[in-house]
Parts: sequence; structure tokens; C-alpha cells
Amino acid sequence: MHTPLNEVEVRVLGALIEKDITTPDYYPLSLNALVNACNQKNNREPVTALDEETVRQALTSLQEKRLAGPASGADSRVTKFEHRTQEVFNFTRGEIAVLCVLLLRGPQTPGELRGRTERMYHFETLDDVQSTLQRLMQREPALAKMLSRQPGTKESRYVHLLAGDVDDPYAGMASAHVARPAANPALSSADADRLTRLEEEIAALKEQFAQFRKQFE
Repeated sequence: MHTPLNEVEVRVLGALIEKDITTPDYYPLSLNALVNACNQKNNREPVTALDEETVRQALTSLQEKRLAGPASGADSRVTKFEHRTQEVFNFTRGEIAVLCVLLLRGPQTPGELRGRTERMYHFETLDDVQSTLQRLMQREPALAKMLSRQPGTKESRYVHLLAGDVDDPYAGMASAHVARPAANPALSSADADRLTRLEEEIAALKEQFAQFRKQFE
């Protein structure tokens, strides 16, 4: 396993992956373009204000970890940079799209991931997202992890592990949330699962509509 990434390395790697998939005509990225990609205000959580030197240092360390570096064979007098995650991990298209969103936006529910990966990869169903997350979690070492549900929420969130293991602040409350559906005797576990999936589908549709609307703003 590579040395865990720091926050800047996570943002730089995520930005490179995103631009590779969504704007291939402008990829690889110059240092200036990469800084702008890291600091853009949409599809980022949190929004950052990184400078060129900070991004350059992150690129150097990512190159040492074989995850990114100068693009080979680029016909330009300006050095351009690319990610190399495919060479290291051999991801499927769905896996790299999910990982990219987790890198750029932090912990996400399956519904949020389905909506926010739409420009990179189209998941037909939430089950497809769940299957992709399971594959990332079953890697050796694991590249993703499921967090316990937060109080008042119905969906679990998932997080990437490229920056190392993540503390689960609600782990001790998991049993209470698992037992909660049984409090309503009219709602079977199967019904509760269907209700949760419906809510996730609605969340995904809302996210897709929000992304569509941004194109016209």
C-alpha cells in the first residue's frame, strides 16, 4: 500500500482523474490548469485556495508514489501532468468514477455517488453503485469503507482510504439504527429496505437535476 495521501495530494489526484474523464481534449493539465481544477467551486468539498507551489509539491510526492507525474510525449513547451491510477490499480470505469467523487467531495451516500458520477460514468441502478463500492472495499488493501449512519439519516456514507483509515464517529450507535425500523410493527425489514432505496433514488435524481441546471447558469 502506498503511503497515505495528505489533503492536497487527495485534491490534486482527484482533479486530474476528473479532468481526464470529463474534458479529455484539455488533458493532461498544465500546472496552472491543475491549480484551477483543484480550486474550482463546483463539485468540490471543501472549496480550496491552493497556490502553484503547494500543488507542485503535491505533484512531486504523487510522482514518488507512482500515482501522478509529467505526461510523457506531450507536444507542448509547457509541462503537463497526468494521473497514473489506472497503471497502479487497473480500475473499471465505474470504480474510478466513484473513487474520483470520493476524493473530491468526501464521504458520500450511494445516491449521491450515482448522481455525482453521471458525467464520468452512468450507473443504471443503485445496486450497481453498491456493487462497485463493494469491489473497492474488498480490494487488498481496501480502497473504500462504509461509515455508520449518522443520527437522523437513513443512508450510510462511504469514504475512500487513499489517505489512510478514517475514524467512524457513529460506530457505537450502529446497533440503535439497525433496530429502529422494527419500532414500526407495520413496516417489515423488506419494506424498510425498499423505502431506503426509494429515498436514495430520489436523492440521486435531485443531484442529477442540480448538475443539469448548473449547465445553464
